[in-house]
Amino acid sequence: MASGRKDGRILIYGHDTFGLGHLRRCRAIAHSLVERFKNLSVLILSGSPIIGSFDFRARVDFVRIPGVIKLRNGEYTSLNLHLDIEQMLSMRASLIRHTAEIFDPDIFIVDKEPVGLRGEVLETLEMLKKRGTRLVLGLRDVMDEPRLLVPEWERKNVLPALRDIYDEIWIYGLPQICKPLEGISLPLSVRQKMVYTGYLHREVPTDGAPPRLPEITRSPYLLVTTGGGGDGESLVEWVLRAYEHDPLLPYPALFVLGPFMQPERQAEFLDRAARLKRVDMITFHSHLETLVAGAAGVVAMGGYNTFCEVLSLDKRALIVPRTAPRLEQYIRTSRATALGLVNMLADDGRYDGAAMAAALRQMPRQNRPSAVVVPGLLEGLPNVSRLVAPWIEKSQEAALPQSRTHSA
Repeated sequence: MASGRKDGRILIYGHDTFGLGHLRRCRAIAHSLVERFKNLSVLILSGSPIIGSFDFRARVDFVRIPGVIKLRNGEYTSLNLHLDIEQMLSMRASLIRHTAEIFDPDIFIVDKEPVGLRGEVLETLEMLKKRGTRLVLGLRDVMDEPRLLVPEWERKNVLPALRDIYDEIWIYGLPQICKPLEGISLPLSVRQKMVYTGYLHREVPTDGAPPRLPEITRSPYLLVTTGGGGDGESLVEWVLRAYEHDPLLPYPALFVLGPFMQPERQAEFLDRAARLKRVDMITFHSHLETLVAGAAGVVAMGGYNTFCEVLSLDKRALIVPRTAPRLEQYIRTSRATALGLVNMLADDGRYDGAAMAAALRQMPRQNRPSAVVVPGLLEGLPNVSRLVAPWIEKSQEAALPQSRTHSA
């Protein structure tokens, strides 16, 4: 690290091939850290094509690396450029390493993918290890069921990085709800690096100009959110059928379709919504926390960020988790339902409007998450700050002039 430097620096990597999960989690952590440490700068490396649509606090910035997208066959391809995937990954790896070399972070946090997309961050990890940078892997509360995660990690050769490179493994959840590495054979040295932080608390943004809200939010409303929207068509279809079946459901509905939903499906849904008096739809909103905070209830798929917002803003929620290609959402939702934090409606593939309408009619009588006491549930961000503090403060102390001692 640069000698004599008075500021702390944290670099965060999220590969972001699709969806908003990595980006929104990294952004929440970055904003919390710069609020806690006044001499800290945080730089986010992201492949998200819409990262520029979000607001960032002072001392938080991002480097947008070229985007890739995962195809249905599991292969990756360039999102916008006419480059083959090997050229694209080589370019991304070079940009990641060069950024890390110049930025020279005290701490490097890698989100979810231990060696990055197709190993693109491994060289950077090895370079920073030699420099003495604190290396952290951040995992959400659920990865996938072990029978799928084990072969995936074997294929990606993850274990050597966990064992030999990373200093800590932070899990943004609680073991009494989910254990993301349960059922995986890991050496004791790796398990000793694991720290459960609790879930990452979310707040309604107060800085900057207040976002423009749809007219429907002037009265109590139901928020239907699909996250990025790339896999949210079934949820939208099912809830829309419920309003077509029963136009007098307890609340009008605001749908946020998500920026990655197929344009033709967006157009179809918007056309159907226009025929319903108590339904409104938008594609994207950069302050989703504001929409969650104003809602009487939330219908969602149960991704990590939406789950954190439901808990943080104490909202009644009906979760319809996807079960493919991962069981992540189903595992999280079933555990939370067992605790009484949310209600779950299983996706049966039929999307019967009457069944969804019946579930929505139950929502006003549902308990709020705060009715259940789970110690440490939302302590994730304060705990991340505590974990970061020794390394940020150490770098700042190293920059102070050393007082000389004189012998008598």
